[in-house]
Amino acid sequence: MVRQFLTDVMWPSLDYLLIDTPPGTSDEHISLAETLLQHMTTSSQQANTRLAGAVIVTTPQAVAVSDVRKELSFCKKVGIGVLGVVENMSGYVCECCGVETNLFGKGGGELMAQEFAVRFLGRVPVDGQWGLLVEEGRRPTYGITVMKSHEEHELEAADAEGREESPGTTGGREVGEADRDQSNGPGVTGDGALLVDKYRSCLLASTFEGITRQLVDMIETSNGGPIAGI
Repeated sequence: MVRQFLTDVMWPSLDYLLIDTPPGTSDEHISLAETLLQHMTTSSQQANTRLAGAVIVTTPQAVAVSDVRKELSFCKKVGIGVLGVVENMSGYVCECCGVETNLFGKGGGELMAQEFAVRFLGRVPVDGQWGLLVEEGRRPTYGITVMKSHEEHELEAADAEGREESPGTTGGREVGEADRDQSNGPGVTGDGALLVDKYRSCLLASTFEGITRQLVDMIETSNGGPIAGI
């Protein structure tokens, strides 16, 4: 199926082809590596078509890192370069108090990258709003509670005196028709905006942008030309 997917599909013009593989070094990985390497060799007549390499993703725990080391060794054995390592689920920032907690430890991916002399691309923390964005199409909203003095509370109470809270408000954010679950066409959810536009409101957007920028710079400055498979 992997070979058919790569060789028999009429792909449009692509800048990058990204293939997300499951963890481990199973038959799927072996088949994919063989197919990509063979395709890059036999289709060398296709200008600027090449295999850039692999991005290794791990979580910080020692048991996960020890398993991912096998993938690094696998890439070296089959001749696929490693572009870098990403440490996923690295920390969690509470949306209520702003305190960061390392649920699964921290730094395991970076140490592994140093051990194998490959680039460490960055850490991706756990973000509950990201899950709501992907699963429900909600625009991410962050309401970190800030500790206030007694005087600040009195000033806010005086300012709010005589005003009635709108019946359609919650958590400091107005809730209207735009927040209701509804479909507004392909790729459009909730408040009528495209999912990709809502994504830019997510705190992880800048993290992913930084990782992507590193990869694109590495790829475009090495050997030149766009990439057929990563």
